[in-house]
Amino acid sequence: MTPLLSAALMATALASAPAPYDAHAWRADFAQLKTALQVRYVNLAWMGSYESGIDVPALAHRAELALDAAHSDAEARDVLRAFVAGFHDGHLSELATQLPAQGDAPEPEKATLDPADPASGCAAMGYASTASVAFSQPFESLPGVHLLGDGQSSVLRIGMADVDGRRIGLVRLQVFRARGFPQACLRAWAQARRAATPITRAAIGEAARYLWLKELAEQLKALRSAGAQAVIVDVGNNGGGDDSGDWIPRLFGTRPVASSRLLVVDAPEGKGYLDEEIDGLTEALAARPGGKAKADLEKALAAFKARKASLGAAPCDLSWVWQERRAWREVACRRVIDAGYADGPLPGLPAHAYGDETTEQALAWSTIVQDLYGAWPGPAYVLTDGKTFSSAEMFAATMKDNGAAKTIGVRTGGDGCGFMGDVPPLVLAHSRLRFRVPNCMRLRADGSDEVAGIAPDLPIAPTEGESDRARAARLLRTVAAELEPGR
Repeated sequence: MTPLLSAALMATALASAPAPYDAHAWRADFAQLKTALQVRYVNLAWMGSYESGIDVPALAHRAELALDAAHSDAEARDVLRAFVAGFHDGHLSELATQLPAQGDAPEPEKATLDPADPASGCAAMGYASTASVAFSQPFESLPGVHLLGDGQSSVLRIGMADVDGRRIGLVRLQVFRARGFPQACLRAWAQARRAATPITRAAIGEAARYLWLKELAEQLKALRSAGAQAVIVDVGNNGGGDDSGDWIPRLFGTRPVASSRLLVVDAPEGKGYLDEEIDGLTEALAARPGGKAKADLEKALAAFKARKASLGAAPCDLSWVWQERRAWREVACRRVIDAGYADGPLPGLPAHAYGDETTEQALAWSTIVQDLYGAWPGPAYVLTDGKTFSSAEMFAATMKDNGAAKTIGVRTGGDGCGFMGDVPPLVLAHSRLRFRVPNCMRLRADGSDEVAGIAPDLPIAPTEGESDRARAARLLRTVAAELEPGR
């Protein structure tokens, strides 16, 4: 081999060799991550409290020791991943690392909707059964359980269980998003064609959302007519969705339902939601309502403008979370801004409170389904498990805190609110690791952060030697026993 060729090969090998491990750069990434969490992570003060169950100082100390002991990029990367995972907040999570941009990447045009092809149109709009339609417990396999809707050819999976002389309705909500129920879109499409109305994404989406919720109300009424004495709403293995987790509780019971308090992070990442509310209230006022409607809209608009003006006005230092734990009630500075309620500016409204849907929906989003309120007036139970997250937790918490239902099963996974609006990811300078950082918090009736998870009123935990079928039967017997006279 000639000296010239040997030198060329050596140069090629050096150029393709990985960069040497840079411990200083990884420590800088860890410092950037902690600083960003102090500013952007809405749940950080809660995580620093004793009530959270997370020992944040110990978590940070372990990460520091592990980072000092790391000898490779792979080891250091795992340290930061383990640190983030230690918060046990599913919304605080890693995103895929992205390669540098490769020139312009124009967004493809949206698929054209063919009125004669609803299956392709609904698929193009994102309607798909992306979560398990089956009940989270194998109720279907038990004697005395009959399906009234399979959730595939029908919008919802509905069943009736005859247990110890009691009739219990079963309702499966595998996700809190209309797009998870393809039949809702197909039926909305057929409805539009019968009425000869335009087939547009907006029209079909709005119709499908309402049809899904209306179908739930009608099925609840049908279960009552068929003799159901109670209903179990199964939100096990439900990853969440949208604000329907706060609307649907209004379909249960006869008492008013109040939503949880909503807060956003006191940082630029909280501004988008405040702007959204200001725009919505301004638009409602532009419709020129009168009397109390106008006064209440103006009051709500002034409140949101004041909240926006206070954003970042009184910053505080949350670096204490890396050194000590505090009681939640004693944490004066939490870096959050009051943002009304999960239902909007107001915690909720009675049906048709103003006689003006524009005003009602601007002040309380749940009024979208106000014609469906109280569809099920009897006993209700919400079935949860460790994979019940986000909007499904909002549903469980709202049902429980308002006395609309008892929760049964095991504690939910603990994701809490997550995100209001689009929030850019956190990108670490050296490693280019990317993380989602939640910007909203929901506080329950007792003042605790929903990210802690929702504990069941009736714990039904798996036991050794018990099959899934046996546990499902035990769960049904527990509800049936609750319905005995005098209990």
